[in-house]
Amino acid sequence: PMETIVNIVGGVALLLWGIRMVRTGVTRSFGAELRTVLSASAKNRLTAALAGFGVTATIQSSTATALIVSAFAGKGLVPMTAALAIMLGADVGTTIVAQVLSFDLLWLSPLLIAVGVILFLASERRKRRNFARICLGLGLMLLALRLIVLASVPLRETDAVSVLLQPLAAEPLLAILVAALLTWASHSSIAVVLLVMSLASMQVLSIQLALVLVLGINLGGAMAAIGVTLASPALARRVPVGNLIMRAIGVLLMLPLVAYVHPYLAMLDDQPARVVVNFHTGFNLALLVLFLPLLGFIEKLVERLVPEQAVTEDPGRPRYLDLAAMETPNVALACAARETLHLGDEVKQMLVSSFEVFRDNDDRLVKAVEKQDDVIDALHESIKLYLTRLTNEELETNESERCIEILSFTTNLEHIGDIVDKNLMELASKKIKSQRTFSTAGEAELADFHQRIVSNLDLALNVFMSGNLDSARQLLHEKTAIREQERRYIEMHFERVSAGQTESIESSSLHLDVLRDLKRINSHLTSVAYPILDRAGELAASRLVNEPADTLVGGAEPSVPQ
Repeated sequence: PMETIVNIVGGVALLLWGIRMVRTGVTRSFGAELRTVLSASAKNRLTAALAGFGVTATIQSSTATALIVSAFAGKGLVPMTAALAIMLGADVGTTIVAQVLSFDLLWLSPLLIAVGVILFLASERRKRRNFARICLGLGLMLLALRLIVLASVPLRETDAVSVLLQPLAAEPLLAILVAALLTWASHSSIAVVLLVMSLASMQVLSIQLALVLVLGINLGGAMAAIGVTLASPALARRVPVGNLIMRAIGVLLMLPLVAYVHPYLAMLDDQPARVVVNFHTGFNLALLVLFLPLLGFIEKLVERLVPEQAVTEDPGRPRYLDLAAMETPNVALACAARETLHLGDEVKQMLVSSFEVFRDNDDRLVKAVEKQDDVIDALHESIKLYLTRLTNEELETNESERCIEILSFTTNLEHIGDIVDKNLMELASKKIKSQRTFSTAGEAELADFHQRIVSNLDLALNVFMSGNLDSARQLLHEKTAIREQERRYIEMHFERVSAGQTESIESSSLHLDVLRDLKRINSHLTSVAYPILDRAGELAASRLVNEPADTLVGGAEPSVPQ
């Protein structure tokens, strides 16, 4: 009946949500530490497998572990054999919750949900709320299993179910395919294993069919990570591909033996639910024992299947935005900050090249600088989308503030690129076409002014990463100093114009516009200091007439870039 199907689907949805809550609570509490464990475990295959087991048993997602390890392997931080060993351990680790939930723990469900709700509502502290999420998730998982079992009762006596399941029982390869696709679609092998376990315990599925479906689930569990890493470098893609190959070989070897292993599993525990989860765990343990000594062979096979491709590196492609870090906000923010430094390096290169254009009248360099603005725009867009996706997660107050600071600073860096591209390069093109030159003194002043702006860019990047209060004060003092230096250089320029220097007269408009645009660039740079000084209580609220200028740090201007 349709009502039965709806109830089962609802139970599965609740089960998936409970699993997500557990994973979210664990990764937000211990995500950074778990990543450290994985990266430090690559000394040998055994420690790597143990680390994969421990981390995945904790977060209950072999896909999440695969994404983390793939990112490490793609950057050369983990050797391929160690990465594959981690995945073998991870596949065993993901069976732990199924083992626990296969016992009769339904009485725990209301207690865990009650504790989770009370803790979540009673505390604003992050660690307590994350622990509350774990309790809530486990309680919802137990409740979901109960709902699935109750909803499955009518299916035992429905002839339609037998008709639907008969092709799967008669065609094991079809059953494996269906289970693999269902697991890939749900992105949760643990949820599908628990569903099969529940249906087997209610005798809706025969034990033989349930075990074949478990093989398909293990195959589908390796497919999700492949889809997510399709756009990654070859080194990163090899990890999930190698994991899929090992599982596929294991499925092919185990399929003819399913009928023979069932009696031995029943000797351990003849309850259908226990038979299913013991087979699930035993299969992954067998893969670990079988392939741990053969990882060198698997690595060579994967290298042939996923060869390195000699492609030109796209400078506009982000290097450090790790999607696997999304569920660990502090790690994701560190990735975004590191990518912002990459953006800052590109902006610095563009800014340095801009003065070379004025100095050398290099028309080809104008095109190169304008092209570099496209790189800056692409990096800015990538960082913005990454942080926007991160804001969908629940962030702590300090994490939200850091997220806004990164977005603000990257936007200012992108504006600097626009100023160089749309303003300075337009001025440089006019200078080249009109064959005008700056006076010797004027060019020296512009060079000095430009170099000071470049130095302030380095200081701004340092302030952005360190949050150092003294450096923030220094950067804001530089804003006042730059304003004074601009005024002094303008006066000196007009003195040369008044003295009738031909070069100064002909290049007067260009000279003043370059000074103005460089000052605008500096204003965008100094904006990074305001949040730090504001938190320290060192910014005045206003620059009105009745409030003296020295109420601000160093007589600096308010926090709106000019």
